[in-house]
Amino acid sequence: MDLLLWITVSFIIIGFVTLVLMKKRMECKLVLIKEDPENNEQAATSIIRWIRVTTVWGTVSIFLIVWCFHVI
Repeated sequence: MDLLLWITVSFIIIGFVTLVLMKKRMECKLVLIKEDPENNEQAATSIIRWIRVTTVWGTVSIFLIVWCFHVI
């Protein structure tokens, strides 16, 4: 149980730090898209991918938290 708790906490903290660091890049890409929406498909694709990864990270984090409380 102790190992599961550490895995859960480290997954959440590492994921949160990564998402916060990537947020700045996504904001810059969003500004580029707003300036010229027709020529920035790659930036739009990366923003959509970032949203999907954030959703998956949140879902897995919730699953791990529930699993930790179930094991306790």
